[in-house]
Amino acid sequence: MLPDRPVLRRSELDALPAWIEAARTDGAIAFIDKAEEWTSFDVVAKLRSLIRVKRVGHAGTLDPLATGLLVVCCGRATKDIAQIQDADKEYVVTVRFGATTETDDRGSAEQIRTNDVHIDRDVLEKIISERFLGSITQIPPSYAAIRHNGRRQYDLAREGKEFVPRPRHVDVFRINVDAIHGQNVTMTIACSKGTYIRSLARDIGEALGYGGYVWDLRRTKIGDINVDDAVTIQDVISRVQQQQSDNGVAA
Repeated sequence: MLPDRPVLRRSELDALPAWIEAARTDGAIAFIDKAEEWTSFDVVAKLRSLIRVKRVGHAGTLDPLATGLLVVCCGRATKDIAQIQDADKEYVVTVRFGATTETDDRGSAEQIRTNDVHIDRDVLEKIISERFLGSITQIPPSYAAIRHNGRRQYDLAREGKEFVPRPRHVDVFRINVDAIHGQNVTMTIACSKGTYIRSLARDIGEALGYGGYVWDLRRTKIGDINVDDAVTIQDVISRVQQQQSDNGVAA
């Protein structure tokens, strides 16, 4: 799945100068552990500025409130983005039941449905196995980066424009219920590209009769790439600054 290019990963952070040179010449790939509140574009823009490469892109958007693995392609490696995007994904998500939000995550105000939430593991797992595994159809969140008639849905939603998100077909391979804490349930989800975890949280909540939304979301895998191998943007900033200090010139 991963093209044969230099990769910036946690175990090879000391080789950052050589990786930057490769990014500027033949192209290179970075495994980034995105922090909360950063958009995927923020990560791309910061990396572009740090390594001074014009062409930088990511292989699959993460929501601003989500954390975890973002694969960033630099220079000539941007032509590999589609190949990486096609890989299956894995997420760890905490869903809060008993309420909904406009954005299907904690980025907007709660609309309380009930304070009487009792999650039965057997019931939850039965609903998941019967309705949310295999090839399914889901409606993307209104606030999503997907385009609707040429415009980003989140732009239309913020402007108060009325539109109906188009259904999409995705594959959900596995949903493990990892922990139940009151109205919060943590699950590990393995799925195909294009799957909206916020939609799964919303729809599972509806199936339970409680409503639900994403409280916490972390992407842990893209294909065989694990977030444990990723570096943070702060890691890169610190190393670039150290390199500048050591050399007395800009990196």
